Amino acid sequence: MYKRLAAATVAVFFLFDVAFAAGTPAPANAFVYIGWPSDGQVVSAGKPFRVWFGLRNMGVAPKDVKFPNTGHHHLLIDADLLPSGQDIPSDRNHLHFGAGETETILELPPGKHTLQLLMGDDKHIPHNPPVYSKKITITVK
Repeated sequence: MYKRLAAATVAVFFLFDVAFAAGTPAPANAFVYIGWPSDGQVVSAGKPFRVWFGLRNMGVAPKDVKFPNTGHHHLLIDADLLPSGQDIPSDRNHLHFGAGETETILELPPGKHTLQLLMGDDKHIPHNPPVYSKKITITVK
């Protein structure tokens, strides 16, 4: 009896962990990308530039709107992807586009910078599997 109870307890903890740490399911063929600027692009210092986001096989929905196969964009600036299931922070390196925006205007200091998109669900948690773009490098001068 104790063995069955122990096995059932382990199974419940495993299911609980998977359900809450795995994130919202994403379509297997979802693809997010940065449409502009291009990798290696040089942009002018002191002048704002446009960054536009592309997404295929998945929809965009504002934060707090839970609908299958949707999410909203997060732009990572000079930052790495997060561990699976971790909330995406909101700071100068993790910009949230929770109103469903598909572009933004940035102004960055001179130097090399990396940009990468990461889709988040209605609660700012990366999908499972995570939907992220290639990391690009731009130079501001």
